[in-house]
Amino acid sequence: MRFLQRGLTGLFILAATLGLLAYGAILVRGAVQDRMSREARVPQAQERVFSVNAERVKAETITPVITAYGEVQSLRTLEIRPAVSGTVVRMSENFVEGGRFAKGEVMLQIDEADARAAFERAETDVLDGEAEARDAARALELARDELVNAEEQVALRVRALGRQEDLKARGVGTDASVEAAEIAASTAKAAVLTRRQALAQAEARLDSSATRLARARIQLSESERRLAETEITARFDGVLSSVSAVEGRLVSTGERLGELVDAEALEVAFRLSTQDYARLLDDAGGLKQAELTAVLDDFGIDLSATGRLSRAGAANDTGETGRALFAKLEGAGGFKPGDFVTVRISESPIEAVALVPATALGTGNTVLVINEDNRLESVVVELLRRQGDSVIIRAAALDGQLIVSKRTPLLGAGISVTPVEAGAVAAPPAAPELIELSEERRAKLVAAVEANSFMPKDVQERLLTQLKEPKVSVKMVERIESRMGG
Repeated sequence: MRFLQRGLTGLFILAATLGLLAYGAILVRGAVQDRMSREARVPQAQERVFSVNAERVKAETITPVITAYGEVQSLRTLEIRPAVSGTVVRMSENFVEGGRFAKGEVMLQIDEADARAAFERAETDVLDGEAEARDAARALELARDELVNAEEQVALRVRALGRQEDLKARGVGTDASVEAAEIAASTAKAAVLTRRQALAQAEARLDSSATRLARARIQLSESERRLAETEITARFDGVLSSVSAVEGRLVSTGERLGELVDAEALEVAFRLSTQDYARLLDDAGGLKQAELTAVLDDFGIDLSATGRLSRAGAANDTGETGRALFAKLEGAGGFKPGDFVTVRISESPIEAVALVPATALGTGNTVLVINEDNRLESVVVELLRRQGDSVIIRAAALDGQLIVSKRTPLLGAGISVTPVEAGAVAAPPAAPELIELSEERRAKLVAAVEANSFMPKDVQERLLTQLKEPKVSVKMVERIESRMGG
């Protein structure tokens, strides 16, 4: 009996289980059929709108500026090197680093004892030469007089010989008298030759004395120059640098004691690319006298000086590119040789161009223009210059239009954007559109919000609070109803 009771109980439980399973299967089948019978709800696609930085193109006349970097250097730099050796016996108080000298001012004095002794010896040699020249001139005059006397003696002897020959021809004279006259005439002629030789020697002595005197005077001039070179003076107004001399020091010839730098005659040397250099040439191929500004930036304190291009380098060394240029500075107060400065050169003005940020220019020299429908259009422009973070373009058709000032890879032609114009006053946000809900519609919305278990609690509470208001935002109602499927 107990076995039968237990068996019937087991059959009852099995039947109940099968019934529940069948009921569950029927519910699942009905839910699936109901779901499949509904139309698929396709969510409404919304176009994405990007906010972009925009800038209005303004056509104007712009003067391009070429920027380069160079070094300030002096047009006149003179090394102080003594021409004679010796001990420095006197030195100016300004012969120190940074000391200033005026033109002709004595800088230092080298011991002049040896140079003065050589000068005095040279003066004595000149005096000896002058005395020798005077003696030679007197000897030449005497030699000439003796030659004249000898020639007169020859004339007398010749006349005496003629008389003896005449007497002999008349039979009065003798052969001995004629021979004696001939011998006397010959002796007189020999004396003339001797006097001529003495005259030639006197003339040679005079020439030799003149050469000796000239040599002595040259030596005197050289000794005088050596004596003057013991005193070193400034050749121009300047400032000393790299000083290595001290009073009492023995210096040698040509030793470097310092440098005299003309701090007023300054120029800046810099290098430009060949493309920028070509823009500074005139029609004849010469370098324009373009104006420029040199700026020395030192921790926010800027020193500036104006100048003009003066010349270009003659040639490029191996491995160098571009062109080396030089510009003379004017009013370069505070600048020193060796300063590293920024050089800004003004080109000729260009009309009907616009200056826009470099980030607005894309590949192929294109910009994105924002049309009246706030959609982007790609427009090709002519790139003229790059000016730091900006570019100069020629696009007369874009005057007054908005372009994207900061491009990103997400932007392209046809995309809808919301322009944020630089410098424009932002419009106040529009007030949200509100509607009044019927009680039935309000209850459905509240039930839908409460039934959404995936919604965060704080968001759910905020929506329920807003739904209790007399007027509710239209956007919020549409969003909730779209998720309800109706």
